[in-house]
Amino acid sequence: MAATADDALRAIANDNLDVLLTDIAMPEQDGYSLLERLRRSVPELPAIAVTACVSAEDRRRAREAGFRAHVAKPIDPQELLAAVVAVRRQVA
Repeated sequence: MAATADDALRAIANDNLDVLLTDIAMPEQDGYSLLERLRRSVPELPAIAVTACVSAEDRRRAREAGFRAHVAKPIDPQELLAAVVAVRRQVA
């Protein structure tokens, strides 16, 4: 768990993660910037956008940015679990 994009990148560098869950709206840097920076070092890590921005345009932008799934807030635990399972299957 990380509070900022920089914290997340440090944590990812020191850990072997299966899936990245990130909010789009974060302090200092947004989830799009985090994913762009992450792709330079860990291009294969599947990422899920967690956000209150849920329009069709928001979903399209998230996919184009490289997020493999888009989960709306407030988070439904079953939907989140299904998204994690789906992106892990894409990698396997």
